[in-house]
Amino acid sequence: MASKIAFLVGGTHSGCGKTTVTLALMAAFQARGLQVQPFKIGPDFIDPGFHTRLTGRTSRNLDGWMLSRDYNVDRFLRSFQESQVAIVEGVMGLFDGYDGASEAGSSAEMAKWLGLPVILVVDAGSMARSAAALVYGYCHFDQDLRVTGVIFNRVGSPGHFQYLQSAMAASLPSVPVLGGIPRDQEVSLPERHLGLVMADELALDKPWAERLGELAERHIDLAELSALAGWDGDYLSRKTNAAAPVHPRRFDPDSPGSGVSVVEPSSLYQAAENPEASLALAISSPKQGAFPVTWDSNADRIVLAVPRDAAFCFYYEDNLDAVRDAGADLRFFSPLAGESLPQGTVGIYLGGGYPELHAERLARQLRFLDDLRRAAREGMPIYAECGGMMVLSRFIVTRDSEQFPMAGVLPFGTRMLKRRKALGYTEVLIRKPCLLGEVGVRMRGHEFHYSEIVEQEDQETLIRSYELQARHGTASVLEGFQIGAVLASYVHIHFGSNLDAASHLVEACRRFREKMGPHGGNRGTEG
Repeated sequence: MASKIAFLVGGTHSGCGKTTVTLALMAAFQARGLQVQPFKIGPDFIDPGFHTRLTGRTSRNLDGWMLSRDYNVDRFLRSFQESQVAIVEGVMGLFDGYDGASEAGSSAEMAKWLGLPVILVVDAGSMARSAAALVYGYCHFDQDLRVTGVIFNRVGSPGHFQYLQSAMAASLPSVPVLGGIPRDQEVSLPERHLGLVMADELALDKPWAERLGELAERHIDLAELSALAGWDGDYLSRKTNAAAPVHPRRFDPDSPGSGVSVVEPSSLYQAAENPEASLALAISSPKQGAFPVTWDSNADRIVLAVPRDAAFCFYYEDNLDAVRDAGADLRFFSPLAGESLPQGTVGIYLGGGYPELHAERLARQLRFLDDLRRAAREGMPIYAECGGMMVLSRFIVTRDSEQFPMAGVLPFGTRMLKRRKALGYTEVLIRKPCLLGEVGVRMRGHEFHYSEIVEQEDQETLIRSYELQARHGTASVLEGFQIGAVLASYVHIHFGSNLDAASHLVEACRRFREKMGPHGGNRGTEG
């Protein structure tokens, strides 16, 4: 008998209710005294925050394009070791991925990589018997995929649910209907232009979690789901050796699936102008190794400052782990709370987030902005992604056309647009040496932003270190803005695609500390 439970929550399409159902199941199993380990497929910073707040365990991203099969399997096994239940939230529709001809990058592919059964979420709000025909297609589209149960969402009434059950029993009796979730606006999650509002911004209190759990207890057969999703790890133990991960190798530039693509979206990336049907990310199949090796814990460690609050909230947990493993002690601080660089800082990692929503408050953090300028002048390594790059720019123009001054480290400003500027996976080729590697190194990541660069000056001082490699027939883009020891980009790179990037960043910080001497680095203006 299986001692654990593991399954993937897939959906028929974006916006069908995967996130609500996933959170309800997590809350219900937690309420039963089981420790849940959450996962999210795709380059998502928002859903993992909800997962983590609800379960108390760090939700991990799995991704079939940015990361290899070995990496994903090893991440799953390592994270699941100390929990009783693993719940993987899918991305987009179950079979949506890189292109229309393959499963590359889809939730279906990940389910097969991990040997997990799929619980299919169907938006039945405007369907009756037709819902059974839809489920029939999903169950028979890929004979190697195990769709072991269905949960109907947005059910209109008990009579509607009975209609759905009878349709399934008549046409697909081998696939049980595990539940029917009624429409309930009280547990729906608000959205903004980059997707759902961050978990830290909402009152995810005990009553809210209890309501989610009660929703699943009342409307989902958890006992049958548990029986269908019993997991003993035999499948994966035959596929991989989690005790002996290998270091990721660099990408083969001639491998298929390189570049950028856009397909139908994850519900978490719904644009404000069309929350029901926006575009999202494409995926293909990468070539790199498994989960990170652990670096020598006795190595001389450096202090890496990481702002983390409502303005700086987009970090892959695996990226933070990668720089820790490479020898960094992470010191988190909140610029919005008036804090600045911690004592002993010799490097800065400025993640993305929502600086445009907090631009006025950030502009008042004079100590923080001055410390960024001073660090850049001294040659301290500063790595910035998307929103972090906006804060390093001269100014931010908000959607309301208000302009607020920023650090001015980069010779341009940024301006928010009404419509999305960029969305898609991308492969980065380093064309000039930078904080993350030498010429020829490849990494993978994604872009998702509503801002653009404006009023760019001093072209001769700004080096473009990246070539963002596009799909066949479209031009590549030169990006990765470098000035001194500063590297800034719109791309959110996943260090798991090439762990040398994390070690290269930490080594740059170590060299800066050595150059500055025993009293080098930031002397501390925090408080």
